[in-house]
Amino acid sequence: MIRPVDGQLGIGPTAEEAAAELPGDDLVPDAQVVMDRGFTLPGPPDLVWPWFDQLGKDRAGWYLPCWVETLIPRSRRALRHLDPGIPSLRPGDVIADWGGPGATFEIVTHRAPEVLVHRSARGDLRISWTIALRAAGAAATRVHLRFRMAGVRRLRLARVGGGLLDLLTVAGLAAGLRERILDHERRRR
Repeated sequence: MIRPVDGQLGIGPTAEEAAAELPGDDLVPDAQVVMDRGFTLPGPPDLVWPWFDQLGKDRAGWYLPCWVETLIPRSRRALRHLDPGIPSLRPGDVIADWGGPGATFEIVTHRAPEVLVHRSARGDLRISWTIALRAAGAAATRVHLRFRMAGVRRLRLARVGGGLLDLLTVAGLAAGLRERILDHERRRR
């Protein structure tokens, strides 16, 4: 049974997840800030993976629950379906990020349906973001997200403010993904 270390909004990592080494940790070995989040989604990893493969700015968007998206203009809402027209990511691809003008992520590792690693450098700031999926029983996927930063100038702001922002955005992502996966499966049946 998976027991969250902190039940904050249902996205707490397990003790094992928080202690585990993940692909991408070596990209920012001197991280000053590490944020681990974890949640479980319905469906096996091969069903969940395509949602992460199309995730992102100028791609499928950032998945939020329906009730939140009603507050966002239609043109800015994330897709609620899998789009075969969005190309699968590959190592070396550079994708836009919401972290400000010109902010991007480079895909370092793309090992479907298990691991997707992003990295970015923004001035002195170095970032890695790992999305790791693993089967949680026959019909579920455990998602572990790890965000690492080094070169942080305002450490307290990054830990507290950045931590709160990360907590809220990942909670929205988890809820939005659950809705989309369940809707997708209902439509397939």
